[in-house]
Amino acid sequence: MSTLVLLRHGQSTWNKQDLFTGWYDSDLSPQGEAEATEAGRLLGAEGLFPDVVHTSLLTRAIRTANIALEQLDLLWLPVRRSWRLNERHYGDLQGKNKAEIRAQYGEEQFKLWRRSYAIPPPALSEDDPRHPSFDRRYELLAPDLLPATECLADVVVRVLPYWHDVIAADLRTGRTVLLAAHGNSLRALVMHLDAMNETDIAALNIPTGVPLVYELDDRLRTVSSHYLGDAEEVRRRAEAVARQGDDPATAGAEAMPTDDAPAP
Repeated sequence: MSTLVLLRHGQSTWNKQDLFTGWYDSDLSPQGEAEATEAGRLLGAEGLFPDVVHTSLLTRAIRTANIALEQLDLLWLPVRRSWRLNERHYGDLQGKNKAEIRAQYGEEQFKLWRRSYAIPPPALSEDDPRHPSFDRRYELLAPDLLPATECLADVVVRVLPYWHDVIAADLRTGRTVLLAAHGNSLRALVMHLDAMNETDIAALNIPTGVPLVYELDDRLRTVSSHYLGDAEEVRRRAEAVARQGDDPATAGAEAMPTDDAPAP
């Protein structure tokens, strides 16, 4: 039996502003830091102490892992990082407000760009300063690997090789693995682990900062999975993810959490 812990990064500064973040390197907000701290506390209370850590190349995932590990006195653990665990690239939507895009293009188009499995948002041009080719951390990647936009199907294609070649190798040695990443890269993995279809994955909302624990058999098939912490809190945080892009005036205060209140 192997244990895998999936951890979506805590709220970022761009999450707080309800912006499409994608590959932009937004840091954690104070609320996100608190969520990461709580994630570490929950892991310790459950007696789950990782042996190895995997993160994306984005600061919000890296800092979430570090803050959680600090709670466990495990900052010394080996960490592997890969662009393959990055958030989905939102193309020309990156940096734009979700509610404004929803209002401009309508509910149906908004949902297609945000949640459809196979329809990506409009692509960035190669000379757009938001294109990952201008980011030093990707300078050694082949140009054809750098996305100008992605749908979830594209994320699945880039995440699964890392799963099979790297993460699975760690799990087969019996080590407990912590993977700190993003909503869509984690959805891609959950889709694989739970054998979900394209319709079901579109409805899945992974809450920020809540450890999702998988027990896997010797063939790395799912035996069980569960979130740590209070079930009602997990539900509220998942609902907050689903409501992204709602009009704050009609969605209610819970849709736009503040740094002073617990994250929904």
